Amino acid sequence: MTEYRIERDSLGELKIPKDAYYGANAYRAYENFKITSKAMDPYFIRAIVEIKKACAIQNNKVGILSDRKSAAIVAACDEILAGKYLADFIVDPIQGGAGTSFNMNANEVIANIANVALGGSLGHYEHIHPNDHVNLGQSTNDVIPTAGKIAIIRYIEDLARDTEKLIKALDDKANAFDDYVKMGRTQLQDAVPITLGQEFKAYSRVVERGLMRFKKAIEELSSINLGGTAVGTGLNADDNFVENIDKILREITGLDLRQAEDLIDSTQNLDGFLFASSVLKTFAASLSKVANDLRLLSSGPTTGISDFKLPAKQAGSSIMPGKVNPVIPEVVNQVAFLVVGNDLTVTMAVEAGQLELNAFEPIIFYALIQSITTLRGAIQTLTVNCIEGITANKEKLRAKVENSVGIITAFAPHIGYDMASSIAKQSMREARPIRELILERGLMTSEEVDKILDYRKMTQPGILDEEHMEKD
Repeated sequence: MTEYRIERDSLGELKIPKDAYYGANAYRAYENFKITSKAMDPYFIRAIVEIKKACAIQNNKVGILSDRKSAAIVAACDEILAGKYLADFIVDPIQGGAGTSFNMNANEVIANIANVALGGSLGHYEHIHPNDHVNLGQSTNDVIPTAGKIAIIRYIEDLARDTEKLIKALDDKANAFDDYVKMGRTQLQDAVPITLGQEFKAYSRVVERGLMRFKKAIEELSSINLGGTAVGTGLNADDNFVENIDKILREITGLDLRQAEDLIDSTQNLDGFLFASSVLKTFAASLSKVANDLRLLSSGPTTGISDFKLPAKQAGSSIMPGKVNPVIPEVVNQVAFLVVGNDLTVTMAVEAGQLELNAFEPIIFYALIQSITTLRGAIQTLTVNCIEGITANKEKLRAKVENSVGIITAFAPHIGYDMASSIAKQSMREARPIRELILERGLMTSEEVDKILDYRKMTQPGILDEEHMEKD
């Protein structure tokens, strides 16, 4: 049976598992917030522990925390950063209290580790107190948003690395399909020729713009309010601590963090998180559009567009033998839907802040982290299980171009729009090739037609032959 110890907090006595490194605050939150059944995010734990380490170092430097206490807190933080005691972070990611439960869970675990190292016992805090020492010069209101920004920056960096691999895969396909001429389509109807490589290059470009926006999001999130304490005024923090804590944190995290110019503004306004969310939403929507194209252009295989083939990854039906579905693009679409929904959650939470603090940071972090982690999964499977294995038939694509009425567009500058329109209608009505009809009407010689019907040239700028243009 579980053995317990008794701890006391401002609400009274509480039974805590005897060997737990968390304390009363964390356990009350554990009981109050059984929301997601998930543990605290590992990047978030890392970030908040790095903050506690930085604060212990800086408080010692400014003379308000002894060498002994500072060293014990730093050592405790290092143990957690090495992967120990993670199971003692028990608070649910979604909780009330603006993240106080997050903060106190970290304070209690660090304090207990340090107490034991200094010869004390769990839950008594005779050497290191969670509030008086681990939380010295801090408040939930500057620790939590700073930890959230650090964690999300790291997640975005991970996402950026996966995105770079996707861009390379798309560029590789663009190069491989550079001379695969096919019909372009607008509004789902035949338009003019394009190469399959050009289509894949366009996919690469839109993903690349998303990657560039990630860098802007990281820049927004790099402004922190650590040192502002409760409302941004720095109450209960040493002046030198407030001015220099960002330097210590930069050294510990390796991130280009900077203290916000206005700590009061930075404490109450969370627009940086909303900017990051909007970047993720834009990226997800762009990625979903690419996934839509992949599904549509590979549709068939006999009755659809079938411009190329996606790699077969699993059986597509429990009733139709041999059916293969575009499951990888489909999951990308679904992730995009999730990210768009999470953006609305972040929008509402950022807007709902009141006066000097926004109490809804936990749901902001939860939504953003979920968006990033699911996007990473989608990108990884899209790259490896879809893009890299796409194949196409050059001759089949060219045959579609030759039989499409869309190529009449290239003749319009030479024979006029009205005549071209008449031929297009006849071609569709009689199912006859454009080339045959132009020759039948005596509008051009065979050589002239062949010169215009250079399909590869149609996909490049400046295709018009000026000698056949109408002269003013």
